[in-house]
Amino acid sequence: MPILTLLAPLISWIFREVVFKFVLFGVLFAAMALFVPWILELVSPFIGTSSLTALFANVPPGMWYFWDMANLGFGLPLMISAYVARFIIRRIPFFG
Repeated sequence: MPILTLLAPLISWIFREVVFKFVLFGVLFAAMALFVPWILELVSPFIGTSSLTALFANVPPGMWYFWDMANLGFGLPLMISAYVARFIIRRIPFFG
């Protein structure tokens, strides 16, 4: 009996904090797993790469040299995905 009274705060903390966050993140993950493919399917007809291809075709070779030195091919998609993640996270009421 005294051991149970000593462990009661620990058990209540586990159920209050750990289990609640596990369920919350599980629900958020399931929602994102369901909605992201659906949203991508809705948005994909409006996204085209022809304008970007034409833009990069007109870049002079001197500019390509500095873009390669700065490793822009790795950094630019990384920055875009970070900005999109920041935008999405700020729209979530619990975390934003």
